[in-house]
Amino acid sequence: MPSPPSRTRHLILVLGDQLDHQASCFDGFDPGRDHVWMAEVAQESTHVWSSKQRIAVFLSSMRHFWDELLNKKIPLHYVQLDDPDNTGSLAGELTRAIAFFKPTALVMTAPGDWRVLESIRLVASKHGIPLDIREDRHFFSAVREFAEHAKGRKQVRLEYWYRELRQKTGVLMEKDTAVKGTKSSASDAKLSKQPIGGQWNFDEDNRESFGKDGPPPIPKPTRFKPDALTKEVIDLVNSKFADHPGTVSATESGFGWPVNREQALVVLKEFIDERLLYFGKYQDAMWAGEPWLFHSHLAVALNLKLLSSHEVVAAAEEAFHQGKAPLSSVEGFIRQILGWREYVRGVYWTQMPGYLERNHLNATNPLPDFFWTGDTDAACLRDTITQTLETGYAHHIQRLMVTGLYCLLARIDPKQVHEWYLSVYVDAVEWVELPNTLGMSQYADGGLMASKPYAATGKYIDRMSNYCKGCRYNPAESTGESACPFTRLYWDFLLRHRALLAKNPRMVMQIKNLDRRLAKTT
Repeated sequence: MPSPPSRTRHLILVLGDQLDHQASCFDGFDPGRDHVWMAEVAQESTHVWSSKQRIAVFLSSMRHFWDELLNKKIPLHYVQLDDPDNTGSLAGELTRAIAFFKPTALVMTAPGDWRVLESIRLVASKHGIPLDIREDRHFFSAVREFAEHAKGRKQVRLEYWYRELRQKTGVLMEKDTAVKGTKSSASDAKLSKQPIGGQWNFDEDNRESFGKDGPPPIPKPTRFKPDALTKEVIDLVNSKFADHPGTVSATESGFGWPVNREQALVVLKEFIDERLLYFGKYQDAMWAGEPWLFHSHLAVALNLKLLSSHEVVAAAEEAFHQGKAPLSSVEGFIRQILGWREYVRGVYWTQMPGYLERNHLNATNPLPDFFWTGDTDAACLRDTITQTLETGYAHHIQRLMVTGLYCLLARIDPKQVHEWYLSVYVDAVEWVELPNTLGMSQYADGGLMASKPYAATGKYIDRMSNYCKGCRYNPAESTGESACPFTRLYWDFLLRHRALLAKNPRMVMQIKNLDRRLAKTT
């Protein structure tokens, strides 16, 4: 370890998903008395069986941030994964650092993972050291604001929280003049309570498929050739985590994610300039062999804090005002950032730690082995899982309505589903992944998040993609050798949970269809 300051005041803890030079943990930083601590530990790649792509993203991004801090002459203690003295856990490395630096306090920006926070709190308590946890400024709201919003509600719906945040921030809101009938400057404008365009969301306009002709010309995804630091990481990952799922290699096609702020800004600009135009219209569409489509691919940079949600939303809103993209696309994208990310963060932190164990539908089947290989005859599952293992990415409809839908219908244990998603996706951090998987996808929280289970037959996948054209299964059939697994399992799902689902107003038509089907067979 380097020589500590003569008297270490604060040990600044920076986690692998907090790679922001302006983070609150750096407020008041004194290089003469304070020290930054970062640690790569095997535990963060093995508490779930993380994919090679995911491990490489985190380690490469951390090492680039380390390099930037060194260039800024920031006093820093950084523990590498292959350090022979590495204990393998955050708690172990933090304990070693406390013994060496003997700080009077630990300072950190609020982490995104309950498990990590509890581990750090335990270490601080054990050593009798104050732990100063500061607000994460990357978000538009604080968890306490969401908690106040959710107080007394059995169900917490995105739409109402999203509207509150739109009014609070003024994003995509109409403006009134300060004094009606008088000449006013832009600075005289005040926010209206009315959304631009007269409606709060344009979800109904953003559900188009590509049709039989397929997608319009798709811009190339923004990918980066691995530099020397990233190549070192890739070699390390392939050596130390050789038995972990997926693949990673030192080529643009083998690994091309942004690993520093400069690259993240390029991804943002190219999305705004090249894909936002069609994002809304085709955000739910899927096409075999086309993993990237018109999506932003920004989640990994946002979740590592290489970008802030504020600047991403501002860029999209500016694109609308400049006429670069229609309101439906811009609102649909902003709803994912200003709405959904803020919402799932609030759900996570107000419901943990018990949320992790919820299993409202009593699903207990194990995750199928093909989720780790892609070896299945179902074309949609094969394509989605294969691209996931190769790239660490699948867009939200592939996650919700292909892999997630299958797990819901097949009664897969929601905790195992959660651990798979957390393992394989490069943008997976528990605060955002767990509610999306357990609540939205698997309905395991009993409707706290979703107003109904997202259950559908294979006909939905057929309507929104071309997967079924090259599949041995027929989405219209529920029995026989060519029966689609989704369609077969769908009717079983409705029958098994009929008593529960019949009480849900949004499931009325599906239950009526089930009853008609049962009447024909009796």
